[in-house]
Amino acid sequence: MKASDLFVHCLKNEGVEYVFGVPGEENLDLLKSLESSSVEFISVRHEQAAAFMADAYGRLTGKAGVCLSTLGPGATNLCTGIADAFLDRAPVVAITAQADRSRMHKESHQFIPIHEHFASITKWGATITTTSAIPEIVRKAFKVAEMHKPGPTHIEFPEDIAEKEIADPELKPLQVSEKIPMRVRRTWLRKARELIAAAKNPLIFVGNGVIRDQASESVRAFAELTHIPVINTFMAKGVMTSGHHLQIGTLGLQARDYVQCAVERADLIIAIGYDLVEYSPMNWNPHRDKKILHIDTTPAEIDGFYPVELELVGDLKVLLEAFAKLLKQEKVRGEDHLNIQTAMKKEIEDYKDDLGFPVKPQKILWDIRQILGPEDILVSDVGAHKMWVARVYPAYSPNTVLISNGLAAMGFALPSAIAAKLIFPEKKVCAVVGDSGFMMNIQELETAVRLNTPMVIVIFNDRSHGLIEWKAQIKFKEHFDYGMKNKSPDFVKLAESFGGAGILIKKTDELFPALEKAFKMNTVVVIDVPVDYSENMKLTQKLKNLSCPIT
Repeated sequence: MKASDLFVHCLKNEGVEYVFGVPGEENLDLLKSLESSSVEFISVRHEQAAAFMADAYGRLTGKAGVCLSTLGPGATNLCTGIADAFLDRAPVVAITAQADRSRMHKESHQFIPIHEHFASITKWGATITTTSAIPEIVRKAFKVAEMHKPGPTHIEFPEDIAEKEIADPELKPLQVSEKIPMRVRRTWLRKARELIAAAKNPLIFVGNGVIRDQASESVRAFAELTHIPVINTFMAKGVMTSGHHLQIGTLGLQARDYVQCAVERADLIIAIGYDLVEYSPMNWNPHRDKKILHIDTTPAEIDGFYPVELELVGDLKVLLEAFAKLLKQEKVRGEDHLNIQTAMKKEIEDYKDDLGFPVKPQKILWDIRQILGPEDILVSDVGAHKMWVARVYPAYSPNTVLISNGLAAMGFALPSAIAAKLIFPEKKVCAVVGDSGFMMNIQELETAVRLNTPMVIVIFNDRSHGLIEWKAQIKFKEHFDYGMKNKSPDFVKLAESFGGAGILIKKTDELFPALEKAFKMNTVVVIDVPVDYSENMKLTQKLKNLSCPIT
């Protein structure tokens, strides 16, 4: 047995289904070992896409997604996707080939110290220098990637080790240990109960950790027991079902929005599974006047704008369920937050019959929402459309809206949508992209068609960098010509050239029928929608003059 065979046995032991990657000379032994195993190698067109696919796999399953590259440029191409997983807390194991150890001490073809390069964007990493270390290194990589808070780890696999015959027949994968939830101290819960009882306007703020811990039902039960209204980060959309009487909306737009009104009024923020990278507390607690009850799997990050009064640390479901047993059904608190619900609901419903062309972003999202079921998946790329998705797109279940948030990486949506369709072939998957972000990983259209992962890609096409123009308008009262106007390709022909299908929207009333048709076509369909981004500055002006619906 070769070292690469043992490595693949270790991957199987971890329950790995897919390895996303690009073949290279230095990872050939590992690819050969994968070929004869039950672990499927998914070949993509660019390593960044492989990392994004592993990232999405980790988010959607809670198990570490795996990506593979060769050395040098192959490994550096993984970095954006790995950094995205690092900031958005997705479990990923990145495997990179490396040069023969006999030339790693000197200037050598394609050799750079990748282990050092990845150190700042991974939780842990190791170089395999002996075959006997393979079971330990693989087990640790997966354990560290999946333990709280999850994130990427890295294994560097030199080619001379990978091809080596193993002399020790006793070498085998290590046992995967059972995860046992931390015990909850009742004294913590009593103090937390006192903190909530003393608050006049408490507010629950849920983050990505609730989805990671599969604690959405526990959060809903806790909110309903206490009658405390709930807001969420971009990445926690769906924890509370849109339309639930306690769900206010999404916080994260860098402007004073309706949801911010609820935060300003609150005297206690109960932050559950909230990562500070999701939305800086400086933006929602600028006066540092909120008391904070931090409930998470790890202690709070130190931040001057996040003054924690009390921390409850442990498994979120266990904590919340134990807490609920100490609490009695509370009297119904003020329902002023319902005014915010009404205002936010109006934001999208006002556009459902708008036939103006180019199409308003709110109208595009309205039509998509009518087509997708409550458990179907929308994957948002990064751009102006992401702000609209986060702000007004209703979500009814956790992990049905995927967003690159911490790193905010353009090019995220298409690879992640492919991974989502692989994991959930029975669900509709829609990737929402800008024309700029779509072009960053457009080569993966070939991957989607080859893997037979039918999906719909909706392009919010303004033939520019819409979000940057929006920011420039705010900062300088004008935007610049970035040399992109009228430079977009014919996306319909481009989709067809990859073996998919394309539809160009020429009138707004064509969009809904096009979406219906696209999801019935059983192929990859690109819908090119000219978008009216004059709505961006209209929103900015509206929020500047915002009058809070609660006081």
